[in-house]
Amino acid sequence: MTLRVASLPMYLANKDAVNTLWKSLRQGLNAAGLTHVAAELTWPQDYHAHWLEARLLLSQSCGYPFTDDLAGKVQLVGCFAYDAPQCEGIQCASVLIARQEHACLKPEDFRGMRAAFNAPNSQSGYNAFRAWAAPLALGGQFFSSAIETGGHSASVQAVRTGLADLASIDCVTYAALIRYTPAATEGLAIVGTTPTYPGLPLITSNTTSAADIGTLRTALRDVLTNPEATPTLEALGIVGFETPDPSIYQRCVAMRKFAEDLAYPTLA
Repeated sequence: MTLRVASLPMYLANKDAVNTLWKSLRQGLNAAGLTHVAAELTWPQDYHAHWLEARLLLSQSCGYPFTDDLAGKVQLVGCFAYDAPQCEGIQCASVLIARQEHACLKPEDFRGMRAAFNAPNSQSGYNAFRAWAAPLALGGQFFSSAIETGGHSASVQAVRTGLADLASIDCVTYAALIRYTPAATEGLAIVGTTPTYPGLPLITSNTTSAADIGTLRTALRDVLTNPEATPTLEALGIVGFETPDPSIYQRCVAMRKFAEDLAYPTLA
């Protein structure tokens, strides 16, 4: 039988805790009779190709790809809830970060400044950012430039070092940076938040059976009540697990359409 692979690649400020979480989950899966599960997590270089693997048992994707190029190609397992200040259940918002010198500026005051974003297929760093900026844009333009950094940490660094003036950062990521690498956020301020959207979806391959999805969900629920897992969950900021209807992620599509309807199709 083919070995089923898993990854939890999105929040890695404490990678050891992520690995420990997987060991706890795998124990639960094995105890429930789900065998041939990889002992170690995969750390994909090409997220899209990994998410589309037929042998994918569990991963964590971004909400925007889930409704776009992954739509109909993967199944939703559920969503973790986190304790970041901008989270309420599985709903969250991106934080808009700027240097302290700009901490008192109003949203419209950032017109003509420079933006940084992690990737154009990111919900937290691009799609939500675009929806925030769209009502402020004039003639399809709000920023003087928008640079792609390749990651949230790099966007934070771009703002901090003066390569950009404003960035939209996943609130769980930013909370983890403050907690584990506080020097990375020195001199920065949260100057606002984007509209809210559902948190990162936990996904599985379309080949995963309904029974195996049920086993996954049970293991994810059980780990949250396992006293031995409490330190790991606390380290990762995980406080809950929900199994919403996939339609909840249409919020991401609505945010894109909102910007497009305002003649602001790209972050600019």
